[in-house]
Amino acid sequence: MASTRDIRTSDAYMTCDVCGRTLLRGEKAEVYLNGGARRSVCELCKDRAIHEGWIREGTVPAYNEGDGGSERRRSLLGRFRARRDAPGTPTATPTLSEELDSHAWSESRAAAMDPERRRSAPREPRHVHAVPTSVEHKIASAVYAFNASEHPRTVAGVARSLGLPTVAVAPADAHPGLVNVVVSWELCWYRYEVDLADERPTVRVAGQGYELDELTPEEQRANAVADDNGSLSFG
Repeated sequence: MASTRDIRTSDAYMTCDVCGRTLLRGEKAEVYLNGGARRSVCELCKDRAIHEGWIREGTVPAYNEGDGGSERRRSLLGRFRARRDAPGTPTATPTLSEELDSHAWSESRAAAMDPERRRSAPREPRHVHAVPTSVEHKIASAVYAFNASEHPRTVAGVARSLGLPTVAVAPADAHPGLVNVVVSWELCWYRYEVDLADERPTVRVAGQGYELDELTPEEQRANAVADDNGSLSFG
């Protein structure tokens, strides 16, 4: 009499760490980082993971220029850990708890760096209104627009690990309606453009980097401050 054989599938069940749902066969999960821990997230829960400040694994931008050296090619988190483990530094383990959705930043940066893309991209009708004339009014208006945007969340998230940043706000020389907001730490920086010429001022990411020497001296000279929530104040 032939013996019966157990038939077992080799597929391991995977659950989403956000909703707790068991994924169906063939359904894939993305890996997100939450305070250094790897989390599996299903397609339906990606927005919730980003809203909670989780960072998709492999999306922290790194520079790959041949002459930049190994320090430039490291991710921000890797460099932060290296600085933490250096002799004479505190042994606490700070982590980056929140960042902008990397895809949105990549798209905005790619559009800014590609002239052909800028020219071919369709433009929505733009309603222009009067721009403040004095420097102080421009800066105050830019700070107000920045605080009303989603970007303070990024500043607050990075500040939880790196401390409060240096903030420099100044009108752009090339365009009277633009104001640059540069938020920088020792290990990274963000540059935002506030367009006051729009009927409703818009705020967009114009640049990001890891080295302070990529900024001009004016962009490192603080004239505003950020609080624990990432909101800016001037004057």
